[in-house]
Amino acid sequence: MRNNLLLIQQISVPLAGIVVGALLAITGCSPKTVTNPPNNAATQATPASTEKATAYQVPVEYYTLDNGLKVVLSPDKTAPIATVAIYYNIGFRIEPKNRTGFAHLFEHMMFQGSQNLGKMEFIQLVQKNGGILNGSTRFDFTNYFQIVPAHKLETMLWAEADRMRGLNITQENLTNQQGVVKNEVKVNVLNQPYGGFPWLDMPQYANKNWHNAHNFYGDLKDLDAANLDDVKSFFKTYYSPNNAALVIVGDFEPSQAKTWINQYFKDIPQATLPPKVDLTEPRQEKEQRFSKDDKLATKPALAFAYHMPDKNTPEYYAMGLLDQILIQGQDSRLYQALVQERGYSGSVDGGINSGLGNMFNYNGPMLWDGSLIYDNNVSADSIIAVVDREIKKLETQGITQEMLDLALIKMRSSLYDQISQLYGFGKADLLASFALFDNDPNRINKLESEFKKVTPALMQKTIREYLRPTNRTILTINPQAKS
Repeated sequence: MRNNLLLIQQISVPLAGIVVGALLAITGCSPKTVTNPPNNAATQATPASTEKATAYQVPVEYYTLDNGLKVVLSPDKTAPIATVAIYYNIGFRIEPKNRTGFAHLFEHMMFQGSQNLGKMEFIQLVQKNGGILNGSTRFDFTNYFQIVPAHKLETMLWAEADRMRGLNITQENLTNQQGVVKNEVKVNVLNQPYGGFPWLDMPQYANKNWHNAHNFYGDLKDLDAANLDDVKSFFKTYYSPNNAALVIVGDFEPSQAKTWINQYFKDIPQATLPPKVDLTEPRQEKEQRFSKDDKLATKPALAFAYHMPDKNTPEYYAMGLLDQILIQGQDSRLYQALVQERGYSGSVDGGINSGLGNMFNYNGPMLWDGSLIYDNNVSADSIIAVVDREIKKLETQGITQEMLDLALIKMRSSLYDQISQLYGFGKADLLASFALFDNDPNRINKLESEFKKVTPALMQKTIREYLRPTNRTILTINPQAKS
């Protein structure tokens, strides 16, 4: 459960509480993309410098209710289905100290019943109407979504509004879900080889600010310490309309959807939100190295991570393209050098916000990382030396226009894959993130142009500042089990 809902290459759920239907599984399986990328002609390998085609445009209608609920509508008549996604602006980073894992615990509580739906009846309502659903907790949001036949859209809006209006918060439900979450931690992290590596481990080693560096899954003692007053306060504070974005994607009429949204959500009272948490990280000036014993692992593993540029800066977009050049796909520099040429490992994984999202759905400091499990006769230093050589080549020899064009093609293809994944959920994920964090869901239609502004000179500048060894954290896993 370390992959994310919407990585460039795959879909799954690292911290999901509930899964219904065959398309999603918390065991780490990755459903295949179920629709073709939109506007296939636009994904052809035409060099960016000569491209004349008009970029694909996602329909976006955006407005805010009087109670602060952000609403994004994106009609798509491709299939008679509708996706409803609601994102709350509360994730791991701003959960209370001494209550690690609380944001994730609360995700589970959202399925324990509301004013008009009993325990687990929300799930049954979706399933019996032919739909699927899920929820997950990430760095900066907790999300819930349902994918249903289009004629059941109103039902889903009513159900989401019902639990936003109020949960059935009882000691019995809390105690039950504390046990569920603790078991999830044991099954997916503590009792798995490489459990939590590197998606859960690396932020704790690379970051200095507690909000970015604590155990997001939760220490077992902290999960036990959560009480009923904590839950009630958390719900009242963070699960309010003025801390949320509601997105509808699919086959619906916007005028009818607006009527239903107004009917079910407009009278839910807003909350007084706490001041924003300071998430800033100090500039890293010295390489950090750590090691961790793993009693269940039979081979060593290594992860490296570099602090990212601030989101939405020119360097941020340059890092997105460097990610494509260095680690995404079998044509990437690190895959070729570590797997194809030297055979150190069978794969190299990683990226921006890898394991917990994508480069667009977060709102704070972030890491670009890579990881691999490698043979016992290979040294960690030899792997890092290869990484350094490949990065140094780009810095000293420069980025050619041909390399930049190929990176743009890969980025555009992966972006279209994200938009088209899982019956519209991929599109909803981006729209909700841009609404929550940027107050501009139409950013989804500006991404291509932002990446096209990146020049070879900017990429070299970004390498020098952000891919320097002194901005790096290295974590190695020492295997303790016999092979």
